[in-house]
Amino acid sequence: MIVKTTSALILGLNVHKVDIEVDVINSLPQTVIVGMVDTAIKEAKERIRLAIKNSGYTYPKTKVVINLAPADLRKEGTGFDLAMAVGILVKEKVIDYEPKYMAFLGELSLDGTIKPVNGILPIVSNLKNGDITKIIVPYENLKEASIVEGIEVLGAKNLCEIVEYLNQGEPLAKTKQNIDEILLKEHEYEYDFKDIKGQTIAKKALEISAAGGHNVLMYGPPGSGKTLLSKAFRSILPPLTKEEAIELTNIYSISGLVDRKNPLIIERPLRTPHHSASSVGIIGGGTNPRPGEITLAHHGVLFLDEIAEFPRSVLEVLRQPLEDGEITISRANASIKYPANFILLGAMNPCPCGYLGDSHKQCTCNEAQIKKYQGRLSGPLTDRIDLQIMVPRLTQDELLGMSTDKNEDSETIRERVIKARKIQYERYKDYNIYTNSSLTPKLIQKFCKIDADSKIMLKDAIERFALSGRAYDRILKLSRTIADLEGSKDILKTHVIQALCFKNRTK
Repeated sequence: MIVKTTSALILGLNVHKVDIEVDVINSLPQTVIVGMVDTAIKEAKERIRLAIKNSGYTYPKTKVVINLAPADLRKEGTGFDLAMAVGILVKEKVIDYEPKYMAFLGELSLDGTIKPVNGILPIVSNLKNGDITKIIVPYENLKEASIVEGIEVLGAKNLCEIVEYLNQGEPLAKTKQNIDEILLKEHEYEYDFKDIKGQTIAKKALEISAAGGHNVLMYGPPGSGKTLLSKAFRSILPPLTKEEAIELTNIYSISGLVDRKNPLIIERPLRTPHHSASSVGIIGGGTNPRPGEITLAHHGVLFLDEIAEFPRSVLEVLRQPLEDGEITISRANASIKYPANFILLGAMNPCPCGYLGDSHKQCTCNEAQIKKYQGRLSGPLTDRIDLQIMVPRLTQDELLGMSTDKNEDSETIRERVIKARKIQYERYKDYNIYTNSSLTPKLIQKFCKIDADSKIMLKDAIERFALSGRAYDRILKLSRTIADLEGSKDILKTHVIQALCFKNRTK
């Protein structure tokens, strides 16, 4: 009789249930694993054999055939070890019955210890929607798996615990996570806007960006505060919703980046890849496509410091994700879609030496060098950046703390951002979008209406700055966000003027 157990395969963020069939043949002792499996799964036969032997149980002295179905899906990784071992133990009558409606996930050590695997959260979330009522996972994955409600999840440390649980009903570890309570915890940010001297205009631009989800490019001389502003930016973003936190944890789970002790992601991510990163590192990929930096920055921020130093080929791959909020990675055997709805935050010097337009130091670059350097950011890419702002050198008074300008703390700014986000949520709740930056051309016509004076002014701006259709739409979105921050139902001429000032940088 064939013994069946259940496990799961994860491809991207998509989960497929895998039925593991075990049978023995009266032939020379060997173990064969079939079903389009990779090397890690083929090597599992030695891990399983020794894990069973070193746990004190018998391994079949005949030929063992293990099939992972469906056979047309390529299986990778070590998460099937436990399910295959349980099937063999049932076949050897070490376990008294075939465990139906249960799933097993985990990698086996040679001594029978069950090691953690990646992707537990999305797997458990998907399996609960089928006929599976109970899932046994590695003990170290238990906290992560228990985030999912509506299914019983148990944690086991070794193979012996599972045998005793199935035969004698010995209890396995279980826990419960209260997601709402976890999300209510106070966040402590390393950087706060109140500690940043001067840069009032840059702070206002970042507030608008946080409120509407707009992309930002900051340029200015070295030491003006661009990097510090970017690191503090996360402190003014609204807190994650429950759905956003779970979606982010799913992404970090399959990437192996969750903290086993505190698995739920409760802060918006700030990803800061180095300018030596490859396009695969940024957008994701590989033989088995993995999430890249843009997906790890989902619902958060992708900060590209010294953005002009990134290879142009790397920057150009950002264009489609910035427009669509997702990335599709196509390979010969699979096409995988990952979410990538992030705020792009770029910082750069205005020229190679860094001092073009500086009030204290003379620029040493010639016109050709400046043009070549600024040309590293293509027109189509800068078209997708709503806020382009100069971050000038601090004045002496600002640097010495003698300025009369009052620095607002991040919490005060965040409260205004949250208020503006709530306005947008109520406005767009029937359209499946949450921020002004996600408005489609059709919705722009509906929600970004401007008066006659504003139209005349925009007509002049289109001619003077040679604005594209995309740039025009983004100015309207930016104007809508500025109006929301001020609590204005209508977009006024002053809002459009501000949007134009932030959109058109002088070189």
